Amino acid sequence: MKKNVSLGSIEIGGNNAVSVQSMLNCPSSDFEACQQQIRALKSAGCDIIRLAVTDEKDLACSKKLLAEFKDVPLVADIQFDYRIAVKCCDIGFDKVRINPGNIGGSDKVKAVVDACKANGTAIRVGVNSGSVEKEFAEKYGRSARALFESAMKGVSLIERYGFDDIVISAKSSDVATMIETYRLLNDACDYPLHIGVTESGGVGMGNVKSAIGIGSLLADGIGNTIRVSLTGDPVNEVYAALDILKALKLRNYCEIVSCPTCSRCRYDMSALVNEVETLVKGVDKRLKIAVMGCVVNGPGEASDADIGIAGGNGRAVIFEKGKVLATLEYEQAVAKFKQMVGELIANI
Repeated sequence: MKKNVSLGSIEIGGNNAVSVQSMLNCPSSDFEACQQQIRALKSAGCDIIRLAVTDEKDLACSKKLLAEFKDVPLVADIQFDYRIAVKCCDIGFDKVRINPGNIGGSDKVKAVVDACKANGTAIRVGVNSGSVEKEFAEKYGRSARALFESAMKGVSLIERYGFDDIVISAKSSDVATMIETYRLLNDACDYPLHIGVTESGGVGMGNVKSAIGIGSLLADGIGNTIRVSLTGDPVNEVYAALDILKALKLRNYCEIVSCPTCSRCRYDMSALVNEVETLVKGVDKRLKIAVMGCVVNGPGEASDADIGIAGGNGRAVIFEKGKVLATLEYEQAVAKFKQMVGELIANI
């Protein structure tokens, strides 16, 4: 079990649920834009929100954001300037993300650690393929071992100053490298791991790469907090991350199963699936609803569904846990099925 690290209202590691993170992509000095994005991310289900802080204007805006959003942990992403990291601790960020290898000498890392101690701020040691320390890049090339060694060196430097409220990330845009790196980290230490495929691309392929990389690790119990990194609106990152967690049953949701259809399907199943998706949108209860193309693969293949429907030629059956409850004319069956879905959601 990984160490428990507190970030305000969220706890990472231990027996805590896997949390979802995203990052603002508007200017960090634009209070109104940041405010809007934070609200949108919270509404989508984001647990932890990060923003880049690079100068005094960003700090001034961050101070206002921290005062307004006390119910969601905010993380400062710092590159190079240790003084900004110290100030972020002082104004109340819950965590700072740094790469000790590019923050400066050991005295500068110590200054950040001291500020974190004084303010109860956690540290995320974050490295990626583009920020591997030179000695490891030369020794191992662009590999999982280089990422792993670089991350562990940063952790060791922070530990030297008696600090262990640490979360580690070591991301790659290559899925196989990312998976291997996190497996090495998981075996080597007890710190919580923030996992993700960095620079994964747009919503299409980016979602695929993230689902494979993040999902493979989570399926083996590796990973305590996740980010799907996509180009564009960060709200899409949250939706994708939650879908990964739901698919692995790490978040409750109303699951809809539907067959891909074949020539046996004699009704507009796609339209009915869309209607049911609308009915259960936002339901966070563990339910399974089946919309199947025919009786052949209906009650049998979806025998574990809480409620299901399987169409035929002008008729349809409604079933529950594999048991047929009724055979009705198609229109009657659909109406009855939707009524029963509504009642199921309301009563569970």
